[in-house]
Amino acid sequence: MNKAIGRYRWTICGLVFFATTINYLDRVVISLLKGDLEKEFNWTETDYANLVVVFQLAYAVGMLGVGRLVDKLGTKMGYTISLTAWSIVGVLTAFAKTTFGFGVARAALGLSEAGNFPSAIKTIAEWFPKRERALATGIFNSGTNVGAILAPLTVPFIAEFWGWQWAFILTGATGLIWLVLWLTVYDTPARHKKVSQEELAYINSDQDEQAAEENDEKVSWFKLLTFRQTWAFVLGKMLTDPIWWFYLFWLPAFLKAEYGLGGMEAAAPIAIVYTIASVGSIFGGWLPLNFIKNGMPVFKARKTSMLIYAICAVPVVFAQYLGSMGLWLAILSIGLATSAHQAWSANIFTTVSDMFPKKAVGSVTGIGGMAGALGGMAISSLAGKLFDHYKGLGHIETGYYIMFIICGFGYLLAWGIMHLLVPKYRAIELSSPKEPVKVA
Repeated sequence: MNKAIGRYRWTICGLVFFATTINYLDRVVISLLKGDLEKEFNWTETDYANLVVVFQLAYAVGMLGVGRLVDKLGTKMGYTISLTAWSIVGVLTAFAKTTFGFGVARAALGLSEAGNFPSAIKTIAEWFPKRERALATGIFNSGTNVGAILAPLTVPFIAEFWGWQWAFILTGATGLIWLVLWLTVYDTPARHKKVSQEELAYINSDQDEQAAEENDEKVSWFKLLTFRQTWAFVLGKMLTDPIWWFYLFWLPAFLKAEYGLGGMEAAAPIAIVYTIASVGSIFGGWLPLNFIKNGMPVFKARKTSMLIYAICAVPVVFAQYLGSMGLWLAILSIGLATSAHQAWSANIFTTVSDMFPKKAVGSVTGIGGMAGALGGMAISSLAGKLFDHYKGLGHIETGYYIMFIICGFGYLLAWGIMHLLVPKYRAIELSSPKEPVKVA
């Protein structure tokens, strides 16, 4: 079937995958240089947490605005502006001379990196029918793991031989290479010369979306916030995104605090965690597709899969206990948890394009991304205070024990809230200004 209808949409998915890889490569550099920067700038755990919070606050603000911008300008220009900006900021971070300077750089990075996911989700919505979107999202979202894998394998090496400044410069510059490919290759399906009529018809095969897109009315944030579907996505992101932020920014610190691993010594454990997470990301997209192929409705397949992933995240509550028996038991339990998150993430993103017309996908994704970043700020502040407190008592492991409990049960809570808000599938109908707004 794929041979008959064409496969160029997967080339576009590959481009989005590489953009997401670069996005996370730039994002996690600071977590791997934490030890070096703590010595040079005399940071405490709270200082580091504050830098994470600054990034997340700017990311939240950026998410709210950039989703709207992407809906207005389109994915090609939205991605171009965002990636150019975050690449330049990544390079300029190398020239920060004070903690305040790092704060400014991290804020600018958060603001510019916010464009990745609204652009990516909108691209997938434009290029894939609903049945394939979770798989496509899982594939591009696995770029978050690849970026997190490449970082510990390259950043400590660069820092050791050339200095931490070059780690920021070289990782930031990689985005400019992708930009050339994006500007050369990308266009919308209807205008792309390499998309056959058969593949275009397949991409546009969801009849409910075709009807929704006939109305070109612009959609306000206030109107979007009147729908339960919006709040289901927003609260789901607010409760689960912070868990990923915690793994992303504190895993290297956990390995240092618990096992004395730093720099290149931590590279293998971190790479293994995110390799496992990559498997979860792709499996997370495959499972609902398999359910759909076996006759399960799309929305039910999505929710059933998400419940399975939420349950798979629970065993991380034992990470601290297992870690007391050996490093690799902790790594495997955290790896399972990150895998469950990525599987969850592939599907929660896709719920937006399941329920909303394409013209609103960027905006809703941005609102949810903002909520996730605000939740990330809260968990980073909590982690910084907990770790400083228990480090002072000589029992920092207690702080990690508390955080792993939060991480383990967050997904079940999120799934329950989302199910209460949207128990059954209902596509959003965006009424004209003269009609009353319906709360679904």
